[in-house]
Amino acid sequence: MAAELVEAMNMVKSFRVSDLQTLLASMGRSKSGLKQDLVGRALRLVQTEYSPELLKNVRQLYESRFPKSAAWLPARRPEGVPVAYSSLSSSPSLTSQGADYLNGISKPLHAPAAEVRLVPLPFYQTLETLLPPTELIAHNSEKLQDSQCIFELTPSQADQIRNASELRPGIRSVQVVLRICYSDPIGVQEDQYPPNIAVKVNQSYCHVPGYYPSNKPGVEPRRPCRPINITPWLHLSSVPNRAAITWGNFGKRYSVAVYLVRVFTAADLFNRLKLCSVESAERCRERIQDKLRFDPESEIATTGLRVSLICPLVKMRLGVPCRVLTCAHLQCFDAVFFLQMNEKKPTWTCPVCDKPAPFELLTIDGLLSEILKETSEDIEEIEYLTDGSWRPIRDDKEKDRERERSNTPEYPVVDICIPEANGHSPAHSSTSLSGRSGSGSVGMSGVAGGPAAAPGGGVVVDLTLDSSSEEEGGGAGGDSDDTEDSADSPAPKRGRYNYDKDLVTAY
Repeated sequence: MAAELVEAMNMVKSFRVSDLQTLLASMGRSKSGLKQDLVGRALRLVQTEYSPELLKNVRQLYESRFPKSAAWLPARRPEGVPVAYSSLSSSPSLTSQGADYLNGISKPLHAPAAEVRLVPLPFYQTLETLLPPTELIAHNSEKLQDSQCIFELTPSQADQIRNASELRPGIRSVQVVLRICYSDPIGVQEDQYPPNIAVKVNQSYCHVPGYYPSNKPGVEPRRPCRPINITPWLHLSSVPNRAAITWGNFGKRYSVAVYLVRVFTAADLFNRLKLCSVESAERCRERIQDKLRFDPESEIATTGLRVSLICPLVKMRLGVPCRVLTCAHLQCFDAVFFLQMNEKKPTWTCPVCDKPAPFELLTIDGLLSEILKETSEDIEEIEYLTDGSWRPIRDDKEKDRERERSNTPEYPVVDICIPEANGHSPAHSSTSLSGRSGSGSVGMSGVAGGPAAAPGGGVVVDLTLDSSSEEEGGGAGGDSDDTEDSADSPAPKRGRYNYDKDLVTAY
């Protein structure tokens, strides 16, 4: 036991990055990170979860890189076998049988050493296998290699393609697709294109998806690896179809397969999701109660969970709330937009936590669907409570507006420019002003800083002067008739301006 464990750990230390990723993926572990992180993760996996199945996977990976014997070589094509198409036609017996070919050799003579399985795709339903996964063989030391295969369509298969409906003009719902992946028998393989790939079917180049531009500096553009539709270039008859694949030989092994598939749209998957995967409101409440259940060992008690009603993908209100069954969060995303985005660019990643979100694990949240129907459009967030109920969370600005409306008293608006609006008649002030404005030396506008006429007949009064200014120039604006009485009785104190101290109404 101990010897086998040490042997497995030594094997893991010699693995490449691709081998480490394969091992971790087969055991359900994360395969992201640098090589040293992957090595440490794989070693901990071997130490903590040692099992015969794990040891078998480690040995298979080790032997695939360091073969003990040449027993696996028959799966490869001998160096001396030519790849020209003429070599295929030189064998009438093989051609008449309608057998499948790869690199000029019939399929039964060079079956793969181990079966390679491709991951099922949600938008493609495999109807028939026209060419099983078979390895692309490098026949020389050149970097660019050419591999060829031949397959035929039966009359029923050709009829399926002809009678299929059109998804878009020129694109049928039943197609023949070509898929390429790594030649790894462990686990299921995702589509992976080799470098410098080019595909020709019956002497015509097929469209291969290009690279996605990267907005991040220093990040190389990424090519979406998906099935290649070769249907438009096929012979829908008993005539054999020839596919030629040009690929870059940089040390990795690839396999090619051809399938007859039915293609689904995002609307088709959405209809299937509504029929087969809707979580009831009662089950959702139980899930909420489980999350908010009091834990006596925890020092922090959670009394509520907030959930946004805005989709994290498109920043709009949720239409059909959807989430992944394996995710721990309750936050949902819009199912329609999620399926449409994966139809264009398949990533199948949860937009909330970035964990894998395969179509088989998607579910529609029945409780949040009811909440969306009951709440108005201005509610963007809710809070789940411990008993499974919920309450809306209003925006802070909305709360402030409601608080202002509830606390501000309603007072009548008074326009001070309207005469008698403040309860005082301007008659006295206007009289006193007019009575003293007749002097030619001093008047309303004759004193600097004095009140000026305002639009609409009002008076602008400067109230910034203090009481000390009252003694400045007292009596300077008096009438000539008062000079005779000035010796008998002192003149009344006047301010800087030529009017009595009294209430002045500005109007």
